[in-house]
Amino acid sequence: MAITRRDFMRGAASFAAMAAVQKFGFGQSTQPTTNPSPAMLAYEQTIPSAEWAELLARLRKTNADIRARGLRKFPGSEEKLLTGYPYNEFYDWDLYFENLYLSYYGVWPYCFSNLKLFLDRQQPDGYINRSLIKQRDRQHFKPFMAQLVVLGAKQNSDDYQWLAGNYYGRLKKYLDKWMSYDSDGNGLPVWNSADAAGTDNQWSRAGQLGAFEVEGTDLASYLVREFDAMTVIAEHLGEDDDAKMFTDKSTKMKTAINDVLWDEDAGFYYDRNEKKNQRVLVKSGAGFMPLFAGAATPERANRIVNEHLLNENEFWLAYPIASYAKTEPDYYQGSHKECNWRGSTWAPFNYMTFHGLNRYGFTDVATELSRRLFEMAVVKNPVLREYYNAETGEGLGQTQFWGFTALYYVMGMEQALGYDASDLRKPFEPIIPRELGIEFEG
Repeated sequence: MAITRRDFMRGAASFAAMAAVQKFGFGQSTQPTTNPSPAMLAYEQTIPSAEWAELLARLRKTNADIRARGLRKFPGSEEKLLTGYPYNEFYDWDLYFENLYLSYYGVWPYCFSNLKLFLDRQQPDGYINRSLIKQRDRQHFKPFMAQLVVLGAKQNSDDYQWLAGNYYGRLKKYLDKWMSYDSDGNGLPVWNSADAAGTDNQWSRAGQLGAFEVEGTDLASYLVREFDAMTVIAEHLGEDDDAKMFTDKSTKMKTAINDVLWDEDAGFYYDRNEKKNQRVLVKSGAGFMPLFAGAATPERANRIVNEHLLNENEFWLAYPIASYAKTEPDYYQGSHKECNWRGSTWAPFNYMTFHGLNRYGFTDVATELSRRLFEMAVVKNPVLREYYNAETGEGLGQTQFWGFTALYYVMGMEQALGYDASDLRKPFEPIIPRELGIEFEG
C-alpha cells in the first residue's frame, strides 16, 4: 500500500505523541490520543497536504518560542509570566488571548501568574494599570480579568477557592472602578482613549490620550462578558447574592448597548461621545463586539453582518475582518510607524467576531472567515506576524511574535469541532493534543 506524505506526517505526529506525555497545567499527566475525530479528519481534507504540514510545524514553532522567550521571570513573582512579545512588557487583553491559545493544550498556570501580579498592584480606588512595566496615565486594565479567571479555572477542576476573600474582592473593586468612568449615569463607562482601548490609532473613534469621552461599544461588550464571568465565579464561591447582582449588571449593560449605541438608520452599533452627547459616526470593528457578548438582538445581528461585516466596500476585504471600514476618511493599510488599527486585520477583533458569528448562526460566514485567516497567516506569510494588511495579507508589526495571532492557526479547528474556548459555561477541551498529538511541553 502506498504511503502518502500526509499519512507520513500524521504518523510522525502520532509517534511523537506516543513517545511523550502531555502535562495539562503541569499537574495531571495525560497521553494524547493518536486517533483524530471524524470532524478533524474532514477538516484536514480541506487543506492541501503541504499547508497541513506547515500548520503542524507552525504550532510546534509557536510553542517552542513561547517556552524559550515568552515565559519570563519577573521581580515580585515566584512564577514565570507570559508575554507574546520579544520585548519585556506584559499587557492586559493580550494575556487573555495568549492564554486562549495555551488552553487548546490544557495549559492553565499562566492564566493566573500575570493576573495575580496585576491584582496585587491594584490601587485603593480599584485602578489597575494595563501594563506591568510602563506606567500609563489612568489606563485601567481592560475588562478581561474575570474571563481570564474562568478560562484558567475550567482547566483546573473548577478551582475558584484561591480567589475567596482577597482576590475576589479585588476583582469586584476593579469592575467598580470601570463603572466610575460613567459620568452621565447612563450605564456606559468611557475609554481613556483609543490607546487604552487597545486600538492604538483609532483616535477619531475612541479619543486622544486622556480624553475620557467615548462610550465604546467594545468596552460595554467586554463588560457584559466580565459581569457574566463574575456570575460564574460568584456561583462557584457560593456568593449567591453577588451572582444575581452580576447577572443584573450584565442585563442592564446589554440594554444600554441597545438603547444608546444602536443606530437604526445605519444598522450599526456606534460609539457615543459622552461629553458632546452624540454618536461617534465612525464604523470600526468595535461595532461587532455585541455579537461576542450576546448583546445584539437577532434582527440587529442580521443587519450588522449582512449590511456591514460582509460589505466588500467596508469590512469584508480580501483578508477580513478589517478593523476599520474602508469607507472611513482616515482608513489606510500598512503602517505609518505605528500599530495601525485603521484598517488592518487584528486577531483580537477577528477572534471575538468569529465566535459571535457562530453564536448567532452565521456558521458559513465564520467558516469562510477562518479559512481566509488561515490562508493569510500560514500560506501568505512565512512567520507569524502581529497584524496584517487586510487587502493583501502582508504581515505587519512584530516579526518575532508568538502572541494572539496564533489563534488564526486554531480557529478552523474550532469551527470543525464546534468548539469555543471562550465559552464561559462549557467545559474546556485540549483539542490540539487530542486531535493532532502535539504537546505543549512545560
